Amino acid sequence: MGQFAVIGLGRFGSAASLELMRLGHSVIGVDINAKIVNQIADQLTLAAVADATDEHALKDLNITACDAALVAMGESLEASILCVLLLKSMDIKEIWVKATSKPHHTILSRIGVSRIIHPEEEMGMKVAQSLSYPMVNQYMSIGHSLYVVEIKITEKCQGISIAELLKEVKDSIDPLLVRRKKTIFKRIEPSFTLEMDDSLVLAGSLNALKTIAPRLA
Repeated sequence: MGQFAVIGLGRFGSAASLELMRLGHSVIGVDINAKIVNQIADQLTLAAVADATDEHALKDLNITACDAALVAMGESLEASILCVLLLKSMDIKEIWVKATSKPHHTILSRIGVSRIIHPEEEMGMKVAQSLSYPMVNQYMSIGHSLYVVEIKITEKCQGISIAELLKEVKDSIDPLLVRRKKTIFKRIEPSFTLEMDDSLVLAGSLNALKTIAPRLA
C-alpha cells in the first residue's frame, strides 16, 4: 500500500490520517502541537511534533519517501504556503492542500499543487445534495461535470427495468453495478429489473442525473 504524509493534525488532518490507516496505508502525521500529536500518535505509523516550515525537520522524518503529502494546516496561511514550497523543493510530486480562504486558494493555484481542498465547502455541497436528493446515498465528481452516484431503490422504482428508468434521459447515463444485499451485479443489461432496497450505481452528466431524480423521489 501507499505511504502518505499528513501535515497538520486538526480535525480534518486527523480524520484523513485515520482513514488512510484504515485503508491499509502508512501515514506520517506531523503537527507543531504536542498535545494534538499525542492524542493520535498510537494510531499512526509515525506521529511527530515538528515545525512543517523547517526543511531539516521534514527531511529528518523522511517525507521524501512518501507517495503524496496532504497539507492540512488551517490556522496560518503563511505556514501552509511555506510548507508547500518546501515540499515542492523536496520534489514531492503529489501535494494536496487544504485552503482556508479565497486568497489562500489563489496563491496555491499559482504556485501549483496537485489538488486544492475546501473541506467546509465540499461538505456543504454534499449536505445540500443529500437534502435535495435524499435517495442518493453517495456521489463523486469525476470531472467535466460527470458524476458517479449510488442510488437507493425505493418502493416507487421497484419492479421497473433499467431501460424504463432511463427512457426519458436524453444524455447518456451508464449503469455501473447493482448491489442487492450481498450480491453484486456488474453487467447491467437494459432489461435488468430493480428490486426494493437495491443500490444502483450510475455514471453520467449532472444534467442527465438530475433528469431522473424526480422519478426516484
